[in-house]
Amino acid sequence: MDHAYKIAIIGGTGKVGRYIASKALQNGYQVRMLVRNLEKITDKDERIEIIEGTVENIDNIKLLLNGCHIVINTFGQPPKDEPIYSSLTKNIFEVMKEFEISRYIGVTGGSLNIKGDRKTVFNKIGAKLFEIFFSKMLKDKKEELTILQENRGIEWTLIRLPFVVEGSEMGNIKESLYDMPGTKITNKDIASFIISQIENKQYIHQTPFIAM
Repeated sequence: MDHAYKIAIIGGTGKVGRYIASKALQNGYQVRMLVRNLEKITDKDERIEIIEGTVENIDNIKLLLNGCHIVINTFGQPPKDEPIYSSLTKNIFEVMKEFEISRYIGVTGGSLNIKGDRKTVFNKIGAKLFEIFFSKMLKDKKEELTILQENRGIEWTLIRLPFVVEGSEMGNIKESLYDMPGTKITNKDIASFIISQIENKQYIHQTPFIAM
């Protein structure tokens, strides 16, 4: 069934993002992607509208979001880069408000601790080690979460992920609001879960963990 909704995808050529567009098309959605390097598009589909530009340029974000109804953000950076997750999310939300777009789905790491978590000792140790070795990134990720929590007018969902592996869609995804239910998940399963959340209200203003 075709949908009237058009999805704006940020990070559409990344490890997870490159499968989101095809999954969205399979489910009848229209798709527009922001792409820095057109050569990174491995599976070209004429049904996908491409905006060439960078996430750092708010005018490019405006071009991407204008006329869209849902924003999916799977933007990723190498750990050694200066993190810009919070500033990017701030800009996205400003443009979403300007264009009256309400639905946002993003991803983050399972090491992000949130009030109400009930992590196992193993997962607490993993989160602490991540904070030690990637302190700048985690600090920025916490700032990103604060931006989300301050924008209750936007129907956001932030999905917390374990290790992401290449692989086929396995199905049977485990979900939890309190602790990571597994150690890994395939990129295709993540894409499938994200698309399933577009019209699902279960995790509005929530930060679910998902895993295999």
